[in-house]
Amino acid sequence: MISAVLFDAFGTIVRIRRRTNPYLQLMREGRRQGLSITPESTHFAMTANLPFAGIADHLGIALSASKRMALSEALEKELSSIELYPDSARAIAELQESGILVAVCSNLAQPYGPVIKGLLPHIEYHAFSFELGVTKPDPHIYRFICGQMGVDPGYCFDPEKGQVLMIGDSPKCDRDGPRAVGIMGHLLQRVGHGRITDLNQFVQLVLDRNRAERLGNR
Repeated sequence: MISAVLFDAFGTIVRIRRRTNPYLQLMREGRRQGLSITPESTHFAMTANLPFAGIADHLGIALSASKRMALSEALEKELSSIELYPDSARAIAELQESGILVAVCSNLAQPYGPVIKGLLPHIEYHAFSFELGVTKPDPHIYRFICGQMGVDPGYCFDPEKGQVLMIGDSPKCDRDGPRAVGIMGHLLQRVGHGRITDLNQFVQLVLDRNRAERLGNR
């Protein structure tokens, strides 16, 4: 039986309507100042439990008062535009009503965490990269959230154990990474012709699977 489902955040259950890319702007400003801004700098921004200004200070990016205000406004504009996809609330509610545990497992910078939690008040479990210091597909992030939920991720092919699934839009982070630790990862392709194109379809697959197993055990 499927006992738990992990959702990726952006591109899966939430979207940004007005992208301002404040962190990208910050990194560009650092390069403009002659600093060595590398992929490790971006990784730091996703794994440090620091506010936006704290990231700039740690990386040594000097911001004038006007630049700091402009970037802060860009961040607030992006944060305020985050919303649920139309199918998210219903999909999550259906899983929870059927007794399946639900969690959010996502790579994101610190300011985005409270927004995600505020949009999804009925989800108790979260694994965010900025809180854990690692990003998907690091195995620790998947094992952490499973431990938080009290489920074992290592039995995705064993019908006698509680199975854990994940759904997201990244092949590396939401399909292959989870599968490496025994979570059955599924790829969501909202645009295109993939096997799963919306969350209602995914939830139906989950509920049908559990229903079939219940009937088979009678």
